[in-house]
Amino acid sequence: MKKQNKTTLPKGFKGFKFKIYWIYIIIFIFFLGLNFIGNEMAKPTNWQEFNQEMLQTQKVEKVVVVNKEKAYIYIKRNFLSEEKFRNVSKKTFGNTPNYGPHFYFEIGSVETFANDLKEAQISFSNDEKISPLYETKNDVFGDLLGWILPLVFFVLIWIFIMKRMSGGAGGGQIFNIGKTQGKLIDKENVKVTFKDVAGLEEAKEEITEIVDFLKSPGKYTKLGGKIPRGAMLVGPPGTGKTLLAKAVAGEAKVPFFSLSGSDFVEMFVGVGASRVRDLFKQAKEKAPSIIFIDEIDAIGRARGKNAMTGSNDERENTLNQLLTEMDGFGTNTGVIVLAATNRADVLDKALIRPGRFDRQIYVDLPDLVGRKKIFKVHLKPLVISKNIDVNFLARQTPGFSGADIANVCNEAALIAARKKKKVIDKQDFLDSVDRIIGGLEKKSKIISPTEKKKIAYHEAGHATVSWMLEHASPLIKVTIVPRGRSLGAAWYLPEERQLTTTEQMLDEICSALGGRAAEDLFFGSISTGALSDLEKITKQAYAMVSIYGLSNKIGNISYYDSSGQQNGFTKPYSEERAQQIDKEVSGIIEKQYTRAKEILKKYRKKVISLSEELLEKEVIFKDDLIKIFGERKWISFEEEQLLKMDKDQKKTVKSKKSSKKNE
Repeated sequence: MKKQNKTTLPKGFKGFKFKIYWIYIIIFIFFLGLNFIGNEMAKPTNWQEFNQEMLQTQKVEKVVVVNKEKAYIYIKRNFLSEEKFRNVSKKTFGNTPNYGPHFYFEIGSVETFANDLKEAQISFSNDEKISPLYETKNDVFGDLLGWILPLVFFVLIWIFIMKRMSGGAGGGQIFNIGKTQGKLIDKENVKVTFKDVAGLEEAKEEITEIVDFLKSPGKYTKLGGKIPRGAMLVGPPGTGKTLLAKAVAGEAKVPFFSLSGSDFVEMFVGVGASRVRDLFKQAKEKAPSIIFIDEIDAIGRARGKNAMTGSNDERENTLNQLLTEMDGFGTNTGVIVLAATNRADVLDKALIRPGRFDRQIYVDLPDLVGRKKIFKVHLKPLVISKNIDVNFLARQTPGFSGADIANVCNEAALIAARKKKKVIDKQDFLDSVDRIIGGLEKKSKIISPTEKKKIAYHEAGHATVSWMLEHASPLIKVTIVPRGRSLGAAWYLPEERQLTTTEQMLDEICSALGGRAAEDLFFGSISTGALSDLEKITKQAYAMVSIYGLSNKIGNISYYDSSGQQNGFTKPYSEERAQQIDKEVSGIIEKQYTRAKEILKKYRKKVISLSEELLEKEVIFKDDLIKIFGERKWISFEEEQLLKMDKDQKKTVKSKKSSKKNE
């Protein structure tokens, strides 16, 4: 069989599509050209040029006055070959001879023009004289254009506005307002994978299972199991919830709809519910697919909280529609919903039940091992020194989230660049941590010697009490250089606990009161410098008594509401109970304050020497405290783990060196 010859378009015409409205445009341009084509060939001139160069030299064949406005001049054919008439001798189109009119000019009035023409030809013989001819022409097409063009213009504007309102790009159109604002993310546009997510091993494992559901659902459904409808990512800000969702988009290789909870909220009634319906409709069409709703608490708050005002009707309608779409009569096979929030306590119970969000994945702040892995990810693109110890960096950043660690690495790079260094060293990272925690150093701040001395004793009080208490956080660094809003600061390495005992909380309160106790003991007066300490211990003491049930007098009672249904106007206890709580909190704080003063009295000389060293150096470290107080009696479990990690690292380095030597 002979192969049929296929006609192919040239490269420039590939993807060429004919549009019907192009014909209308061509016709319009054609008629517009006809209107002006005749006048285009006649060149403009004036009376002086006409009289001197054409009339007086007797080169004019005739003059035609049209509509008593314009005089059109026809040049004799035998003169058209001259240089000055060469531009008008031929027509613009076709290169054919132009027999006129060749020139034109505006006339004031017919009588004046006739008199001027007559006077200009006084010396001429009767055969040489030219009399003007008069014509009246009706420019029907021009008149039509006069009112058709504005009409067409307004029609085109109207069509453009209506198209913008009913469709097109963006979501601000009036008739497109009920459409979903979700962005369909292609796998080519997402470069984040699970390799870029560190320190979230358990969360990553659960998310990986969901991705596997979409890739091979038959493996699970053949045993009678159902694919989960959704997964809720819950955790503090900056822990990597959105990053995890991006990694899912990069790994799943399925359509991924990403949008925020606030995208459903609009001033018009019914818009949110309409957008939810449209979102799930699109997701079903492209199934298997993933929908990711970031900050779902914008629409998922518990219903009925403000029923009296009626202000939440629209948000509740949106939530109702979401609940229906996720677990209604309709089947959403192959559509999995991921959501992220850091306010899980305010979510509606119907939203987080099994069948809607089957899984709640907790994304907590990273522990020591997690921080180490996160640092390794963020250190890859940086030009760092060879002596950078990742264990040390992880040790210096307790309580930091993934976003905080990324900020530490970036800030260290900026500090090194400002100092014109070629690599980022250990000190740059320390300066970065100090700046993020305490703020920028205010070296120019004027502080009187008396105030500076009081600040030194305040910080020395904190350092001494925390060093001498078993459960207080061990000290890393003390400074009296003003940073941010604080005049001095102390850095601690808090132990990462899963449970906290009464003794541990009391030691922490006592340590926080060490600064004020030092002021009272050594100066006989107290200052406002302990504001942040007092705020912290007050909240801690009230939590001990009214939430954790750690008070013997109040007993095993907790007034904490995990559901978030309790409002702030009424208290779940009587006035008598409130007085008991206040009395118990005051007793706890005063007892620990007395304990802090006793510790400072016991080590009075060492506190003084520490304060003097602070005044001299302005910044002291853990090693300086060891010189004054000796080694700390207690070693936390975390410190034991860190020492073990350091030993293991040294062993691996030695083994690598020995293997290289043997080679």
